Amino acid sequence: MIKDIPAPQRRLSKYSIKVWLMNEVLSNVIGLGILGLFLYLSYSFSWKEWIAWIIMGLILFTIIDMSFTPFKLQKRYQHWRFGVSEEFLQLRSGALFQKHQMIPMTKIQSVSIHQGPFMRKYQLYQLKVNTITTEHTIPALDETEAMELRQQIAGYANVKERDA
Repeated sequence: MIKDIPAPQRRLSKYSIKVWLMNEVLSNVIGLGILGLFLYLSYSFSWKEWIAWIIMGLILFTIIDMSFTPFKLQKRYQHWRFGVSEEFLQLRSGALFQKHQMIPMTKIQSVSIHQGPFMRKYQLYQLKVNTITTEHTIPALDETEAMELRQQIAGYANVKERDA
């Protein structure tokens, strides 16, 4: 007996693109700084010429990749969906290479929420669901939705809170 399970429809927070963009910019600036330092060291210590060419190629690749970042993040947001029922947690993502995961509630061992500094600014949380073998993440949820979803999943999965 096969049941029809509806596709997940719930979306991430509208602020997720801003948070992802800030993370991308910060990591790219740090990466460009490190590559710039290596380029400086290459010229200062007269390393082989091909090393400088490789570093300049990496810098160029990073700059080109940065120009496509807003487009990539918009597509990531558009194609990220999740859904919760009493039987399954469904996660769907990906534009070109789609990934649709169905996690049985009976396999979930723990549910937690996390918040980084950029997420704190927009009151977003990352929800992590652990099974025996893997960790699944819903990347950016509003505070109230994250708290409600955590309680809902924990209730469906019969996850007990530990005493501190």
